[in-house]
Amino acid sequence: MIKVMAMAICLTVTLGAVPVFAGAVQLPETGQTLSYGTNDDGALHKGVAWSSPRFIDNNNGTVTDSLTGLIWLKNANCLGLQWTGALKEIGSLTNGQCGLTDGSTIGQWRLPNVKELESLLNPGRLNMAVWLNTQGFSGVQAGHYWSSTTYAPSTRDAWYVNMADGHVLWSHKTNEYYVWPVRSGQ
Repeated sequence: MIKVMAMAICLTVTLGAVPVFAGAVQLPETGQTLSYGTNDDGALHKGVAWSSPRFIDNNNGTVTDSLTGLIWLKNANCLGLQWTGALKEIGSLTNGQCGLTDGSTIGQWRLPNVKELESLLNPGRLNMAVWLNTQGFSGVQAGHYWSSTTYAPSTRDAWYVNMADGHVLWSHKTNEYYVWPVRSGQ
């Protein structure tokens, strides 16, 4: 690794190369539609536009986010666990549990990372849970949802997203919060 990095630095200096990226990340719009000041997010709408409809009910216990390609468990209130229990329980989620009729097998579902969970937020809404429950999901609670992302300064803690007001913070992994299983698109 060190030799490769040194070679890359040498090539950059020698050839005067400009860093090349495989592709730019396309961040989505936030969803805010009201403007509260000149050139704010509500006025500019920067980012990739949301598809319409954004969330598609697959009628099998899952909802697909057409913006991210992620597939979410439709019932966002099926499990509420401590962080370590959530990792194990979600990994064993299968067809026939939590309203699933999609043929899921062990190992397909997981706890979302903090960025995936944040992707569900709509800053243009007062209450994320109320809004998400009108978007094809059911049982979304106005409370804390665990992410799989550990809080680096204190590994006893992990990040969560509050589905009432959208705040993102960390908490001790022994707390019992909601969990919302996700899997990658097909």
